Amino acid sequence: MRDGSVHVGKPTVVLVHGAFADASSWNGVIARLERRGYAVVAPANPLRSLSNDSTYIASVLDSIKGPIVLVGHSYGGAVISSAAAGNPRVKSLVYVSALMPDKGESGDALSARFPSPLATATRSVPYRAGGVSGTDLYIRPDKLHEVFAADLPQSMTKLMAATQRPVAATAFSEKAKAAAWRSIPSWTLVAKQDKSINPDLDADSAHTSRAAS
Repeated sequence: MRDGSVHVGKPTVVLVHGAFADASSWNGVIARLERRGYAVVAPANPLRSLSNDSTYIASVLDSIKGPIVLVGHSYGGAVISSAAAGNPRVKSLVYVSALMPDKGESGDALSARFPSPLATATRSVPYRAGGVSGTDLYIRPDKLHEVFAADLPQSMTKLMAATQRPVAATAFSEKAKAAAWRSIPSWTLVAKQDKSINPDLDADSAHTSRAAS
């Protein structure tokens, strides 16, 4: 059966972006999935803290009927690992060059074990909002092309540097309270030339998730 251009019965694909980006980074993927008849949702990841962000994404999942394939890129992987916990409609998780912290692990701890060039390419900027203060992380404009989007033209990465969405430092320092990949079937895409997340970290996480399944 078909409902408009979307196949009834197919899962909804939810795409969660990572730090320094926004949902438009999934535009090409969304177009390809929709051509194949999938319903797609690409929510804005708040990038404030792991608990805040995963709670928000979990609320987005609650608004979707039927089965869900939940996809996370980079820091978005940590978010989906918590957001999917306890949701029986999330049928699979997909990690695209993404963090996969276990319960009690933080992104900082994982990155310390498997360093990447991103660690020395950010700058810290204090922020205040609604009575709350903290520290935002930005990729230094002169480093963004190299460590974040080396496959894109520099004319485009200059715009990305100017419009990047900062991530609160607490998003990486906070420990995960859940690891949904331990109970939900999961797939991992390892980008061997990634400069933001060490490919060895992705490969190690994929090995751990296979062992847990």
